[in-house]
Amino acid sequence: MEVLSLPNPADHAISIRAKALAFEDAASKVLLERIRLIAPSDATVLVTGESGTGKELIARLVHSLSERGQRPFIAVNCGAFSDTLIESELFGHERGAFTGALESRAGWFEAANGGTLFLDEVGDLPPAAQVKLLRVVQEREVVRVGSRKPVKIDVRLVAATNVRLEAAVRAGHFREDLYYRLNVAKLALLPLRERPDDIAPLTRHFIELYSKRLRITAPLLEADALLHLKRYSWPGNIRELENVIHHALLISRGGKLTAADLHFSTLGELSSGGAPASAAAAPLAPATTPEQALRAALLRLFDQHHPDLWQAIEGEVFASAYEYSDRNQLQTARLLNLSRNIVRARLADLGIIKTTVAGTS
Repeated sequence: MEVLSLPNPADHAISIRAKALAFEDAASKVLLERIRLIAPSDATVLVTGESGTGKELIARLVHSLSERGQRPFIAVNCGAFSDTLIESELFGHERGAFTGALESRAGWFEAANGGTLFLDEVGDLPPAAQVKLLRVVQEREVVRVGSRKPVKIDVRLVAATNVRLEAAVRAGHFREDLYYRLNVAKLALLPLRERPDDIAPLTRHFIELYSKRLRITAPLLEADALLHLKRYSWPGNIRELENVIHHALLISRGGKLTAADLHFSTLGELSSGGAPASAAAAPLAPATTPEQALRAALLRLFDQHHPDLWQAIEGEVFASAYEYSDRNQLQTARLLNLSRNIVRARLADLGIIKTTVAGTS
């Protein structure tokens, strides 16, 4: 298994941040072996790792290797719903349970009955939902909002988080008893910079994928380009690698993809010597949250006396949000909590979209 992907990755653009996963690096091979040992059981799985490392793909692999492989796999992003809606989404509701509940509806647990339910960003669950989730895990039954009648379910639960739940427990933001219920079989997914041997197969996968989409002949990956890819720290992990390769294919010429075609984010680091990117990125290690990593990157930019720094940072925010939202302006506006008109105008100023077709990009 060189690269794990999906038959139609574009169909999962919103829910999956990493659309491919490789198991060529020694650390990845160890993880794959652990997955094969855990998957056949019905044990609850907790997948940890930074954003964009492929946690949902790991969950799908666990599901496919289990006896539930032919049953439903439901993926839910716990951070995508408001505190008032998350309980209804997960556990369902009865007619009249709240304003707007015009009919009874099953939740995601019932929809996944017999199969696997993947809860991404489980650390974002509000306290009330944590209490109900704990009951579901313990009792194997759900009670819809507005009902007193429990509904028995048979669901294998896989949860994922990009935050340290242990720290959240100590801070009082996450229930300790729920943490232990979820952390039965743990799968720790390393960031891409710590599994450099996965970069080459992933790069070739994305070259092939986007060459077909762009209807061009796949260019030859030059040695200098691969060296730069392996030296970069990849703060956005596999999703960032995908975007870098996509952009490189748009501008490459002569049937070759060279180091000059690669454009990296200013948030990452490119080592100048032969050391791997993980070593170059060592100063980032103490950061325990994305905000701290961002602050560290900004301090390095301040030291470099970057010209037009604010414009560069703002441009990177808009460009990254647009790519993260799969080039959807409405999703980008929601992500940044801005109006679509502002997003459209800024993307046009940056040259990312053409003004004449801004309404349809």
